[in-house]
Amino acid sequence: MGILVVGSVALDSVETPFGKVEEALGGSAVYIALAAAYFSAPVRLVAVVGGDFPRKEMKYLEKRNIDLDGLQVVEEGKTFRWGGRYHYDLNMRDTLYTELGAFEKFDPVIPPAYKKSSYICLGNIDPVLQKKVVQSIERPRLVIGDSMNYWIRNKPNELRETLKVMDVIILNDSETRQLTDEPNLIKGAKRIIGMGPRVVIIKKGEHGAVLVTNDVIFSAPAYPLENIQDPTGAGDVFAGGFIGWLAKTDDISVENLKRAVVYGNTMASFSVEKFSVEGLDDLTPLKIQDRFREFMKLTKFDEQ
Repeated sequence: MGILVVGSVALDSVETPFGKVEEALGGSAVYIALAAAYFSAPVRLVAVVGGDFPRKEMKYLEKRNIDLDGLQVVEEGKTFRWGGRYHYDLNMRDTLYTELGAFEKFDPVIPPAYKKSSYICLGNIDPVLQKKVVQSIERPRLVIGDSMNYWIRNKPNELRETLKVMDVIILNDSETRQLTDEPNLIKGAKRIIGMGPRVVIIKKGEHGAVLVTNDVIFSAPAYPLENIQDPTGAGDVFAGGFIGWLAKTDDISVENLKRAVVYGNTMASFSVEKFSVEGLDDLTPLKIQDRFREFMKLTKFDEQ
């Protein structure tokens, strides 16, 4: 059993209309792992940081049941840094700077104990590296991957090869259209299924997420929040909640995949209420379950 997460660890500087943070903990692997650890721990993390990565952040991750044996520390290197500014429409943001540092030459090294992991979640790293990770795992039960417009544009062939070894791919609506040249998202998702994954999840930001298989279409809304501070990492938190629930239940049936989508949305709703990873602090199983049930109320109605 066990969850393996591969992606980035970063220090983010983020400004929204509601505040800002400087060099706060971030990165796809961090957001995924923190969310997943609420369901199934420990979560095994593979990433890279520089020698300047704060020790307090290491301790924070360890306290959250994140196994850091797979975290490479390049002592002479710098940690990946990203800066962004969001508009009042939080779906729009400007990237102010990207400093890859040690992440530029990241080559995932999977510790022997990690190779027996059953559930694999791949952040939006180079698809060549994603495929390499999957091939190093002995018998994964489920492989979930993320990607982004950069890889779709610059490594389309490599991405298509990697899709063949994924069970679930998570993309947003624009990425789905870009990958398939199909304006209709459902048709686009079906085309992606033809490339390899049996499940496509389309993230729609404040409008929730859609799960598509050959036989099923399931749409789950986002939680209607009155207070949103920072949407950074929400998609990765969704992936963490999704894979966390599946690993906890060890059930990958379609009905449980639907529940996992709602748990993903649940965790993402907590994340955006505060900056950086603060929205994932101090959650409890009861608090998560209560919000999950609120999602059920949102979509329940009588026939008459």
